[in-house]
Amino acid sequence: MAIGILNSVFASDHGSVVSMNLFVALLCGCIVIGHLLEESRWMNESITALAIGVCTGVVILLTTGGKSSHLLVFSEDLFFIYLLPPIIFNAGFQVKKKQFFRNFMTIMLFGAVGTLISFGIISVGAIEIFKKMNIEDLQIGDFLAIGAIFSATDSVCTLQILNQDETPLLYSLVFGEGVVNDATSVVLFNAIQSFDLSHINSTIALQFVGNFLYLFISSTLLGVLTGLLSAFIIKKLYFGRHSTDREVALMILMAYLSYMLAELFYLSGILTVFFCGIVMSHYTWHNVTESSRVTTKHAFATLSFVAEIFIFLYVGMDALDIEKWRVISDSPGRSVGVSSILLGLILVGRAAFVFPLSFISNLTKKAQYEKIGFKQQVTIWWAGLMRGAVSIALAYNQFTSLGHTQLRGNAMMITSTITVVLFSTVVFGLMTKPIIRVLLPSSKHLTRMISSEPSTPKSFIVPLLDNGQETEADQGNRSVVRPSSLRMLLTTPSHTVHYYWRKFDDAFMRPVFGGRGFVPFVPGSPTERNGHQWQ
Repeated sequence: MAIGILNSVFASDHGSVVSMNLFVALLCGCIVIGHLLEESRWMNESITALAIGVCTGVVILLTTGGKSSHLLVFSEDLFFIYLLPPIIFNAGFQVKKKQFFRNFMTIMLFGAVGTLISFGIISVGAIEIFKKMNIEDLQIGDFLAIGAIFSATDSVCTLQILNQDETPLLYSLVFGEGVVNDATSVVLFNAIQSFDLSHINSTIALQFVGNFLYLFISSTLLGVLTGLLSAFIIKKLYFGRHSTDREVALMILMAYLSYMLAELFYLSGILTVFFCGIVMSHYTWHNVTESSRVTTKHAFATLSFVAEIFIFLYVGMDALDIEKWRVISDSPGRSVGVSSILLGLILVGRAAFVFPLSFISNLTKKAQYEKIGFKQQVTIWWAGLMRGAVSIALAYNQFTSLGHTQLRGNAMMITSTITVVLFSTVVFGLMTKPIIRVLLPSSKHLTRMISSEPSTPKSFIVPLLDNGQETEADQGNRSVVRPSSLRMLLTTPSHTVHYYWRKFDDAFMRPVFGGRGFVPFVPGSPTERNGHQWQ
């Protein structure tokens, strides 16, 4: 008896090892094929991983006689605890901070207010339409969850095509909105799950709004405080004098700790780890040695890259999960109808906030180059139509138990979510490049200007260390437009906010937490010596 149990355990372990070997081999294949298709830029890594995942799912279905399409079983913990944190942290760590905070109010308008508008339209549309279609097993909380699930955008495909040097305003808006949007959607989703929404009244509505604001603000502050703590510890102890490995390890662990602390206190880990990444790149990263800077930049980018491919590869295989499709196999027409309705609601919900909020944002901008033109608005609208792994993870959380469901309504929501994600990522993703080429032809003047820049030691070293971010010295050389009246203060807030923040940062924050110009000096280090000359 005992021998039989041991044999079954070893067989199970060996099966897991085989599955992991195949999955890792597929990840390698995605990277190689994505590299070979790099020149066309039509099939980016996301679409490539989806396509390989679907093909693998077909092969597994055939070899198992239609029983399974997975190498791995979906786990929300795997997604939210291991795969999502490196993606979001790297987004904050690599962001061009000046461009991001210059457009911060517009990004928050799109990412927070816009997501709420989209959430409302999708939720109301789902309630009105799906109730008439007599989709069973769905309650009011499920309809509101649908609004949060399909408000979560996935702009990975668009960001792989957009050039942040040619279209810095557009890139920062799409990038910033995508991160804030994901965080807002997850916070909304968590708030929906924590309330009894069967009997909504004014008190519950106010509590819902208060809980949302609390999660949003608390998560942001936790990320900032964790980032500042890492900067202070590394600046005071300066591990690099003995071991750069300790610096790198501490940065990675503190970044992950910020996410886990948010989960521990039931906050939004996405917001926390994003702002932790911004603070770390501004302070902590400048407090470590030159080799640690290069290592951390590439380590964070690599972890994020692998996690993204992992997610899309799994989504491709999960699309053919026969169990979920079997539950709704007797009504394929209704399933197609539900997916089409959800796509239509996504289109309408996004248009309902992009164009009106762009108009409001333009009213606060005085300079013409800071305003969002109509073609840029159309591009922003299109960039947010794709849905990805966050939507699928939230749908699993709401409509399944351990990845499985036998309820017809829940199964229909899961399969419709998978259909929307596949269709939007592949179809909208493939159409993104030609649409951007038509709407936003690349600037030849900008290309000439970039190619004619002199090759200085700074231009060689800074792209490696700063990943193309504008240096503080460059920022300081630019003249700051100061407002001469209240009207100018309202119409050009980004310049004044950045100006006063720089003064506060240089006077109080950097002397305590470090940063560019306040890093420990290592005698004999050419990079450190050059760095001091550039200040």
